[in-house]
Amino acid sequence: MSEQLRLLAVRAAQHGAAECLRQWGQSVEVATKSAAGDVVTAVDRAAEETVRAVLLGARPDDGVLGEELPEHAGAGPVQWVVDPLDGTTNYTRRIPFFGTSVAARSTLDGSWLAGAVCAPALGTTWSAAKGLGAQLDSAGDEVRLPLALMETSVRLVGTGLSYDPERRRRQLRELPDVVTGYTDMRRLGAAAVDLCLVAQGSLDAFVEDDLAVHDWAAGALIAEEAGAQVSRPEGRHTAVSATWG
Repeated sequence: MSEQLRLLAVRAAQHGAAECLRQWGQSVEVATKSAAGDVVTAVDRAAEETVRAVLLGARPDDGVLGEELPEHAGAGPVQWVVDPLDGTTNYTRRIPFFGTSVAARSTLDGSWLAGAVCAPALGTTWSAAKGLGAQLDSAGDEVRLPLALMETSVRLVGTGLSYDPERRRRQLRELPDVVTGYTDMRRLGAAAVDLCLVAQGSLDAFVEDDLAVHDWAAGALIAEEAGAQVSRPEGRHTAVSATWG
């Protein structure tokens, strides 16, 4: 079942990402949500509608929890968690680190079963199924994760900052502790992509708090199935982390 869910997650994520890419660079409606810098576009909603149509077309009894549309309650054994456009700020500034994230979890025990993250401007889809490992699909070439990378002394940690000014100040105060043990950091602006880069081995770690479940749902499973140690948050203001070693 997990592999079937992975394939559906991939298809749904790629359809949503294609909608994002189709409108990238065009003039679209942009609004501010919870705080300055927390923006949403008409594309976010269109992509979520596209993802939902794919998921419910294949599994109409499942539930869907997305970022932009009202929750679709289902009676089936699976709930889908969707971030239609992770990295909306990047999207509005023509920065290619954005994507569509789709994850499936069991409504019976809450376990994460499958996930996919498609970054269309990068031509890359990462995916995983519970117990079956993780993979990367780039230009039709599928490889297992993590990747075989060059041996170096580099150790990279990824993180992000809250839109809330008070939380952001606190995160900046704690930043020296976050980067201890690493040679540099990356702040790419899309948590789902960051977690997939941990799965690749491109980042040695990622840690960020003040994220919603749709931000990390698919990426956390992909990193975990690649072999990274993953800690999922128990609430909005506790951190999700993925690390090697």
